[in-house]
Amino acid sequence: MIPKEAAPGDDTAGLLYYLYGPGKRDEHVDPHMVAAWDPFVPDPVKSDEFSISDLAMLLDAPVRALTGKKPPLHVFHVAVRNPPEDRTLTDEEWARVAREMMHAAGIAPHTDDQGCRWVAVRHADDHIHIVATRAREDDRQPDTSWSKLRMQEAARGFEVEFGLRRLTHADGTARRWSKTGETDKATRRGLSEPVRETLQRAVREAAAASVSDADFFARLAAAGLRVKQRIAPDGNVTGYSVALPGDRDGGQKPVFFPGTKLAPDLSLPRVRERWSGPPVNPAAAPADAWRAAAEKVRAAADQLGAGGLHEGAGDVAALGDLIVTAAVVSPYLVRSQMRKAAYEYERASRAPAARQMEGQARQLYRESNQVLARSVASVGRNDTVAALGLLLALVTAVEASRRWHQAQEHRVQAEAAGRAGRLLHEAVEVTVGVNAAREYKPRAKRAAARAGAGRRAATAPGTRPMVGTVQEAVPEHAREILADPAWPALRARLVEVEKAGDDPGDVLATVAARRELNSADSVAEVLVWRLDGWQRQRSSAAAASGSGTTAAPAGGPGRGTPARKQGAPSPTRRPPGEEQQRKGPKRGR
Repeated sequence: MIPKEAAPGDDTAGLLYYLYGPGKRDEHVDPHMVAAWDPFVPDPVKSDEFSISDLAMLLDAPVRALTGKKPPLHVFHVAVRNPPEDRTLTDEEWARVAREMMHAAGIAPHTDDQGCRWVAVRHADDHIHIVATRAREDDRQPDTSWSKLRMQEAARGFEVEFGLRRLTHADGTARRWSKTGETDKATRRGLSEPVRETLQRAVREAAAASVSDADFFARLAAAGLRVKQRIAPDGNVTGYSVALPGDRDGGQKPVFFPGTKLAPDLSLPRVRERWSGPPVNPAAAPADAWRAAAEKVRAAADQLGAGGLHEGAGDVAALGDLIVTAAVVSPYLVRSQMRKAAYEYERASRAPAARQMEGQARQLYRESNQVLARSVASVGRNDTVAALGLLLALVTAVEASRRWHQAQEHRVQAEAAGRAGRLLHEAVEVTVGVNAAREYKPRAKRAAARAGAGRRAATAPGTRPMVGTVQEAVPEHAREILADPAWPALRARLVEVEKAGDDPGDVLATVAARRELNSADSVAEVLVWRLDGWQRQRSSAAAASGSGTTAAPAGGPGRGTPARKQGAPSPTRRPPGEEQQRKGPKRGR
């Protein structure tokens, strides 16, 4: 639950008309009042005799009655929003939230019948708006100096009571979220995400792979960003700002974002910490890059946080950089999961403590990072067989970081590591499916049966009872699979396999045999992921055979690998706006 206090205003009626109206893009649905300072205040949308203007006059009455100095900006406005994954609260639950927020903000304390007037309006499932006027009934103004902090504390209580996603604040590790105006601007321009998000990702990729100031700024330029360096009188670079080409303000000037406004660990001093300490020697032949990186990651997992809190903070930061680089160079068929994992792990890479950059695990992660950045960029980029070992090692490393965060009581960071670990697990199983599809050879007897006289008795594609298919292909897990909530999704994948011309039982047995299933929390879900990889590989192979090239599927999560300019750094090569221009708008994260 996120309470966000807006800047104070002076137009009560104008704000109410907006909240009760359709919104700027018709996003307001069923606007209505859920609570007010007086339970007998009528809702304008439910009364023929009471209008929005009448409600505004009632709210403003104590302001006009003030005998002393009147506040020039008397409108207090706060929006309280739940993340998309939370359940939908009822009007009664939102009413409780509104009353508690007004108590916490000092607007209308519970035991004070002389508090300010306020109303709470709901026009969407996931949030409410609370409008109050800064004038008490006893001719005084409220003390709201600690309103933001106290409303955050109230929100933490409701997260526990209502079973919502538990958030945190004030530990200095949260990412810098895009503002509403930036989101609206991206929508108008047809971009898939706000520019701030694009810049965050591009700068993080450059920082993760860099080894010096010069390398870092060269990578930013190679990624297609505008870069400004802040240079002190003594000639030293003390900061930087970046802008996306084409992103301009009302005066047609480029909109620059300082690194510190993108993320807490993207300021220049924090970026420089990545290459502090002993030099790294990524001694590995390009063909051995995946294997060498995986060995170092497995060795580092046992060392993570062994030197204490501050050393552990440096270890998880280095692991975060490694996941970012692994996402950039990963095979395109699993790159979508890898990028999501890097996004989720970002919060886990920032521990709420000072960090030391001398740990053994951190050194191994840095070496792995440089092995990937320097070697895989030229050889083995789409080798899913070689990449599988590294993905398995990363799952182990992220789980080790999750346990370390739990031991330090870093709840939010531990949850972020858990989400990243699940996405990496998904990437592992998708890779297993891709590898199975590449080596697949249909069983002769099934192929003959399809081609022979029995064909007239076969069912139409998509109508075969898949229960029997599962019982035949994976008999030892069939009972568990059929009782799993993921069974409908698995059945849908099997139907798609059959419609594509493959035998679903043969395919299911093939992907199931590629890697053990006994340790899976959900065998059905693991098989869904493997079949996803199977279908991606088969679609990619079909597209390649049809076009005569080996390009990524159109519209897929990957990108092609055009020839690089000589001497340009890698792996942060693609201009960050490229993917946006191809895909168009989509939901922000």
